[in-house]
Amino acid sequence: MSDELAHDFYPIIKVYKDGRIERLWDTSPVPATIDPQTGVQSKDVVISTIPLISARLYLPKSATPESTCKLPLLIYFHGGGFCIESAFSPTYHNYLNSFVSDANVVAVSVDYRLAPEHPLPAAYEDSWAVLKWVESHFAGTGPEEWLNKHADLNRVFFAGDSAGANIAHHMGLRVGSEKPVGFMLNGIVLVHPYFGGEEPIGGELALAENTRKRLADLWRFCYPLTSGTDDPFLNPGKDPKLAELGCEKVLVCVAEKDSLKDRGWYYSEVLKKSGWNGVVEVMEAKEEDHVFHLIDNSCDNARTMLKKVVSFMN
Repeated sequence: MSDELAHDFYPIIKVYKDGRIERLWDTSPVPATIDPQTGVQSKDVVISTIPLISARLYLPKSATPESTCKLPLLIYFHGGGFCIESAFSPTYHNYLNSFVSDANVVAVSVDYRLAPEHPLPAAYEDSWAVLKWVESHFAGTGPEEWLNKHADLNRVFFAGDSAGANIAHHMGLRVGSEKPVGFMLNGIVLVHPYFGGEEPIGGELALAENTRKRLADLWRFCYPLTSGTDDPFLNPGKDPKLAELGCEKVLVCVAEKDSLKDRGWYYSEVLKKSGWNGVVEVMEAKEEDHVFHLIDNSCDNARTMLKKVVSFMN
């Protein structure tokens, strides 16, 4: 067993020359259950066996067997730089319990395959497969009774943080170009989105050269066949199809101390100039860093952000 490193993206992931992969965050899965604090129920579903794609579903306390009122549907894409985390980790399980309780929505939390074992575009393809599975419930005869009975497919929202926000954006673009008939995408929430570009912008100009190189290297590590950091999958400003985004409103959440903050603002600017017909809004959390709301979802700024997202969806 060799300790020689092929890739070192501490504190996220290390890959050794003998092929071993060490993910440095503890994302051991927690079981689906009824959350004692919120009364939110969850369960896991397998959407595809080859490749293996699954999701965790969430139902708020109000969605009882007797209830006939259908609720908005949130489709959530977790973050983790495309190479760590899962829909079943404590971080996302706890966050989705709170989100679903506060927003009173049904949720599908997508578990996509991770790089480097499954390089991009695998995560995008898996996420689209989940959306096609959701679409199969449009007549109330899909394979999952929770969606048939409780989800209003005319009120669908996408959301994600970091790499998951990147995925949410690209799923919105694909909805715009492929126009699925089985659900209506109302809006997208991008929290601290993982975007980039060859030319530094805003506060990126003050970042050390090795920090910028590291971000670019991580992207190439996850997507070896990429054209580079101006690839439209990473830089929406280079995407000629940006105006096709398939919803009418977008909320971008950024954090003042996050090195990705300026990419969130830049996204809102290029989206407005693209010819897209919707409305984009940016909310900035002062004195906060990347995914602060997942580290402490009870802090004031996290609660304020969640309230904003809930009002955006309702």
